[in-house]
Formats: sequence, structure tokens, C-alpha cells
Amino acid sequence: MKDVLTYKEYMGSVHFNAEDEVFYGKIEGIEDLVSFEGKSVDELKEAFEAAVDDYMDICKRTNKDIEKSYKGNFNVRIPPELHRRIKRTAVRMGISLNQFMQKAVEDELTKENISN
Repeated sequence: MKDVLTYKEYMGSVHFNAEDEVFYGKIEGIEDLVSFEGKSVDELKEAFEAAVDDYMDICKRTNKDIEKSYKGNFNVRIPPELHRRIKRTAVRMGISLNQFMQKAVEDELTKENISN
């Protein structure tokens, strides 16, 4: 994946502001806003890792749950008719809607040979 940094199970976005000549980003997939920036790629990487470490440290000191970048749940908007068809199919298969959707996504990723 392009434009992403990873460190300690966290993902950070990467952007460039041409006017200010600075790279910047934020930790993705958590409720808190944790941003970082640097004038070079190396500075950006260092700032991202420091931001992750600081975030974890602040959470520990304040007894706040430390979130990870991805919790394993997300909302998807689909047409009601498709929702009905999926639910009915899941019932016929004897599985939950969540199990059906997980299998469908896994099957699609396998079919496309997409990994990580």
C-alpha cells in the first residue's frame, strides 16, 4: 500500500503540502487525532514513530484504553434490497450476517490474490 507508514500495529497516512514543503499525516483508524509531520521522509518516519509512542504513553498515564488502528468492524452502506438478499442467503446457509460478510470478503480477497 502506498502513502502509509506502519509501526507497532499502527498505520499512519502520508501527505505532502507543497506550499509549506512539509510531509504530514495522522494515525489512521483510532478515535483520537494524533498527527505528525517532517521536512523529509526520514523526519516524517521518526515523527510518526514518536507520535505512536507518545499516544501509547499518554493512554497508559491517563488510564485510557489504547486503540489499535483497526478494530475489525466497519459500516457499509448498501441498498435495502441487497441487504435483504444477503440476510436471507445467510439464514439459508445457517450463518449470521456477519459471518456471511466475512466469508464474502475473504473469498473476494482470495480470488483476487490480495494479501496484507
